[in-house]
Amino acid sequence: MAQRVLVVDDDRTVADVVCRYLEHAGYEVAHVGDGAEALAAVARRPPHLVVLDLMLPVLDGLEVCRRLRQRPDGVPIVMLTARGDEADRVLGLQLGADDYLSKPFSPRELVLRVRSVLRRAGGDPAGAPPPELLADDGLEVATGPRVARLHGRELTLTLREFDLLVHLMRHPARAFRRAELLERVWGWSFGDQSTVTVHVRRLREKIEADPADPRRIVTVWGVGYRYEPARA
Repeated sequence: MAQRVLVVDDDRTVADVVCRYLEHAGYEVAHVGDGAEALAAVARRPPHLVVLDLMLPVLDGLEVCRRLRQRPDGVPIVMLTARGDEADRVLGLQLGADDYLSKPFSPRELVLRVRSVLRRAGGDPAGAPPPELLADDGLEVATGPRVARLHGRELTLTLREFDLLVHLMRHPARAFRRAELLERVWGWSFGDQSTVTVHVRRLREKIEADPADPRRIVTVWGVGYRYEPARA
């Protein structure tokens, strides 16, 4: 059965191109033109992924993203932003978007991003490593069911937050440059490295006792970040 993608964009020309490419790639695609319609469509029939433009009538994309992140199913979101709207792009990532593309973009690249996000969401398990349980000082991450708990309380993590945490915990005490994390977690050989910074900040807010003074995900000045395991 084909995976369902909801395209939310009020520019009919852009939407038609995006839908056509996604359909050609084998996805079942629906399209709506404003934020309110997007929320109603997700409520009626939850898609496997939402392609979400930020500039929308009725409700803008940021508000739609915020409301979608309140749903328990955690539907993946790929944002479409106008080139240069860095503040909105960063805010969208802070609200929980899993990926983004700046307009104008290549429809082929969008299909690749959608495929990558869905694969990480569990839609394409081929080639995935065997499930494992990562544990450190009350933080437990089960990669099979993609569940993370802190002192028994389940954490609400986006796809990228989860993958970033898993990668760092799999390589404790090792410093990674942001460019390395962008390539290993996002699968991008190039891109805006502030994406990594935003996701680290969001992870710290969820797993650190004091996000302003992190003990788990620490900054290595001039390099990047590392996961610091608790000392016995």
